[in-house]
Amino acid sequence: MGRYLREFVSHESIWLMGLLALAAWACGVPALGAWRGWLCVIIGIAVFYVSEYFTHRFVFHAKPPKQAWLLKIFRRLHYDHHEEPQNLRLLFLPVWYSIPNFLVVFAASWLITRSLPLAACVTAGGLTALEYYEWTHYVAHRPIIPRTRWGRWMKKYHLWHHFKNEHFWFGVTNPSLDFLAGTYRNVHEVELSPTARKLYEKSSNS
Repeated sequence: MGRYLREFVSHESIWLMGLLALAAWACGVPALGAWRGWLCVIIGIAVFYVSEYFTHRFVFHAKPPKQAWLLKIFRRLHYDHHEEPQNLRLLFLPVWYSIPNFLVVFAASWLITRSLPLAACVTAGGLTALEYYEWTHYVAHRPIIPRTRWGRWMKKYHLWHHFKNEHFWFGVTNPSLDFLAGTYRNVHEVELSPTARKLYEKSSNS
């Protein structure tokens, strides 16, 4: 496990987003106070988990755009990951994608509340959830056996999405929104998809 933990934390996106999370925590929680700070952090975590599902389902699995430059972005963000699910380079969200998204979260939180500490706490929650998401995703694709029953189940859950059928099981860290949105299925009742490994065949030939 030590080797994989070192591999995980040494990746650029992990340590950089981790530093941003610590900075947001330091700027927000002391200024707001314990209970208000933690409440806003929890809100940020909840916002991330909702966006995790909807971004994965409706953005990362959107039909290939016609513009070559946009198609290249979609391939890097997700299409290529389905083709090469073990490729470490494709496993983590790139910082050029994550940082602008969290700037939007921070700006929206500030515009709604007009409180910089509150916006920092919401952003800290989202960044913390991102780190957990990245670890869960990393474990799913690396030769690691999770220690908990929950971890082992979530690993199988994500691999069903990759190797069984890409139209189901969009949750990476938890299945809650799959149950609510109707994209959870009993794995034994789902047919093997011929495009689970190669999303939108045309995208690779464009």
